[in-house]
Amino acid sequence: MHPSKITRRTQELGGRCAPGMTTMQHAHDAPDVEVSIEIEQSTLCNPDLAPVPKARRTWRIGSFAALWISMSACIPTYMLASSLIGGGMNWSEAILTIFLGNLIVVIPMILNAHAGTRYGIPFPVFCRASFGTRGANIPALMRAFVACGWFGIQTWIGGEAIYKIMTVFFPSLGGPDFAKFLGITLPEFVCFLFFWAINMFVVYKGIESIRLLLNIKAPLLIALGLGLLFWAYQNAGGFGPILAQPSDFAAGGPKAGQFWSFFVPGLTGMIGFWATLSLNIPDFSRYARSQRDQIIGQAVGLPFTMGLYAFIGVAVTSATAIIYGHTMWDPVDVLTHFTNPVVLVVAMFALCLATLATNIAANVVSPANDFAHLAPRKISFRTGGFITGIIGVLMMPWKLVADPSGYIFTWLIGYSALLGPIGGIMIADYFVIRRRTLNLPALYSADGEYRYRNGISLAALVSLGVAVLPNLPGFLLTVKLIDSHAVPAFFVSLYSYAWFVGFAIAFSLYIVLRRTCPRL
Repeated sequence: MHPSKITRRTQELGGRCAPGMTTMQHAHDAPDVEVSIEIEQSTLCNPDLAPVPKARRTWRIGSFAALWISMSACIPTYMLASSLIGGGMNWSEAILTIFLGNLIVVIPMILNAHAGTRYGIPFPVFCRASFGTRGANIPALMRAFVACGWFGIQTWIGGEAIYKIMTVFFPSLGGPDFAKFLGITLPEFVCFLFFWAINMFVVYKGIESIRLLLNIKAPLLIALGLGLLFWAYQNAGGFGPILAQPSDFAAGGPKAGQFWSFFVPGLTGMIGFWATLSLNIPDFSRYARSQRDQIIGQAVGLPFTMGLYAFIGVAVTSATAIIYGHTMWDPVDVLTHFTNPVVLVVAMFALCLATLATNIAANVVSPANDFAHLAPRKISFRTGGFITGIIGVLMMPWKLVADPSGYIFTWLIGYSALLGPIGGIMIADYFVIRRRTLNLPALYSADGEYRYRNGISLAALVSLGVAVLPNLPGFLLTVKLIDSHAVPAFFVSLYSYAWFVGFAIAFSLYIVLRRTCPRL
């Protein structure tokens, strides 16, 4: 490639292929990018993967805070504490675990966001620096398939909300006349596909529609949550037995002395909840005006919103035990007990809009870019989004969330064992090896600095494989593919620390390999 042949500013291109950058402002600000390109020979670029020019860097502190308030205020967050309390924690232990997990995960999130803000590049392009121009497809696809699972889960939750509220108006839909196939009934599947189609329509409209959804959704679901909280307090005369319930791990309790054996996997699961976004956050931070905006916005927006909304879930659920005689963790179940049709319609609209906004922002943006990275000239963001939607259905998400215990130990911890090492490699490469300096033209060149061995970094792949191995026995035992007698107790315990173990091993080993063999 000869980048001097054609020179244009990305402001004129609106974000087209930009494998070179000749001017850069201070690292704290969005760069005024001037690029040199040869489109015909650039097979590693398309308009969705190109660096974002300064003219499109419009996200300030409020934008990032709103992003996380919008994505955190969702039904899975509301129900997040249920699995922890069901395992024996009291309400304060559960909320503290959730808050601490998000306080930890926001650190790699801010660190990985730095490159996106400084260079305007998305996650898969950032991966090229450490994994190679071709090898970057491996972490990108690993992240993409996890996002497909989350897309399916959120779509199922939205479809289930529609189904449950529809049964209030048409009770026969929930009757015994409909046999189950693959674990769900036909009306449930139709509602699921209807909500899925709405998601696909937003993907078709493009990424610009996402900010509008998030800006509407953030205040709407916070208002709905606080409204439920007020209703619960008024009708129950307090917050009920769950807030007064002692911890099963306290002295004299049924699980006395076992707190740490449950807390650690619970904490790992809470980290895993947003471990996906801690990798692909450059997909959003590339639009930041400055590093300060993304750092403060994320630090304020994520941990506190997760803690607050999880508390709302605990408090309202506690009150339902008094109001209805049994606990209801799902807010949709609570809303179906309302008889006012206007309230039901408004609530259904609010929940569906909230779930839609979270789903598109958290679970479509990244895999769409990741699939586009496979063949930049053939797969666009829109096509990548459609691929995400199809895979999300095929993963049968209703089975992933059917068991709260499996949700933490199989799904959340399982994929954190894969994503923790990727985060460790990316942070080690960018901050320790390269000292926050990337060769932007080489990121878009098949024959540049990041080619390594035929486009693949063996140092990164070896580090990833070695970091995943210690967690593999525990995962296979959890999904019941091997017998418990075949796994030493050490590896069973180690699996509880999957994200931490994978991150630490990959971080350390990558530094050793890269410094020993720079071209490996």
